[in-house]
Amino acid sequence: MKPKLVIIVGPTAVGKSAVALELAAKLNAEIISADSQLVYRGLDIGAAKPSPEQREQIHHHLIDIVNPDEEFNAAMYRSLATRAAEDIRRRGKNALVCGGTGLYIKAFIKGLFSGPERDWEIRKELESEIVEYGLPSLFRRLQQVDPPAATWIHPNDRQRILRALEVLQLTGRPMSQWQKSHGFNESGFAALTIGLDRERRDLYNRIDRRCEQMLAGGLMEEVEKLLAEGYSLNLKSFQSVGYRHMGLVIKGEMKIPEALELMQRDTRRLAKRQITWFRGESETQWLHPEDRERIFTTVASFFNAEQREID
Repeated sequence: MKPKLVIIVGPTAVGKSAVALELAAKLNAEIISADSQLVYRGLDIGAAKPSPEQREQIHHHLIDIVNPDEEFNAAMYRSLATRAAEDIRRRGKNALVCGGTGLYIKAFIKGLFSGPERDWEIRKELESEIVEYGLPSLFRRLQQVDPPAATWIHPNDRQRILRALEVLQLTGRPMSQWQKSHGFNESGFAALTIGLDRERRDLYNRIDRRCEQMLAGGLMEEVEKLLAEGYSLNLKSFQSVGYRHMGLVIKGEMKIPEALELMQRDTRRLAKRQITWFRGESETQWLHPEDRERIFTTVASFFNAEQREID
């Protein structure tokens, strides 16, 4: 019998963390974060990390595990998340996965497409093109040669853009075709996925308020502190929504009001991409985050079913 875990997904600012915290408290569970920004130490406000009090109340895994200048990827996430889930289960608790990074969740539950080895000559050529023409030029090429991949790879995700173009050049097949043939059927878990969503206007209002609160709560000061510690705005960890925008202000390319407006717009666009990604997963059960009773009943029944099977 495969071990069970529950996955709480949805767009940014929809209310995933609050739901996961309540479920964990009621169901003797611990939370495995599935957020690509929460892994970085020092990126707290812009990543909307759970507070120290919340983390003391409920044990969270895969938060603050690497420095902003250290490499982290989906393969590393899968390994660490699997280890965390096994540890949680071994101690007689339930595991809740919570986050909005779809690639991490898919890698954890369904495995990874490994693909051909890196070709450093091709990488060198592509890197030279970035220097000469900029990353947007490569992303436009990706949109032309592999439209499906361009829907889930962010225009600022340098590494994944490079990898997708590298795979195509090496094999003659787009990355999206390789992934489709992989099938992603390697799951070692029985998973229940709950998708949280709100009426779009409500969600966008929450996003706008969250961005304002981050700025008022010291996001700019957080970025300045990290820069004072020697980290660079060019790091992958600083290319996410919020940190990228504060970087534009620090570099003198934008004023704070304009950066806030752009941050809100880009966060809404991120939410839209997340919704598209998770809607593509047919097994997801969609519920409103305020429908706590139905969410709890669904999750409790799933976990209790395992106990009945054991009995």
